[in-house]
Amino acid sequence: MPAAQLRRLRGDRGAVTTELVIVMPLLLTLVMLLAQATVWWHAVHIAQTAAAQALAATRVQDGTTASGRHEARRVLGQLGPGPLHDVRIAVTRTADRADVRITGTATSVVPFLHLPVDTRAAGPVERFRPAQAAP
Repeated sequence: MPAAQLRRLRGDRGAVTTELVIVMPLLLTLVMLLAQATVWWHAVHIAQTAAAQALAATRVQDGTTASGRHEARRVLGQLGPGPLHDVRIAVTRTADRADVRITGTATSVVPFLHLPVDTRAAGPVERFRPAQAAP
């Protein structure tokens, strides 16, 4: 190789290292944020499933708030504690309506980022109503 060509190539020496020092932390941060979003989304789905099942147990004709809480704990235990922790279950039932709220925190993949999970399911309470007498 001629000496002039070698001198031109020396000017690029170390450029790839500099580019990698800039790009790799950004790429790793992007991957970590994507993983965090996935874990949070999964935790939301787990909470929604538990709330729906707890609502179904609470709103039946002979259902109680205790049966709703028990069903929510059962579903959460079955789906595993992985992505959702610090879970709080609130079940209320009135004469006409049942309401279930599940809150917690998604497991943190990115340090110091604690995303909250808050889901709610509500619906009317099942009641037997006798047929009206025809006039």
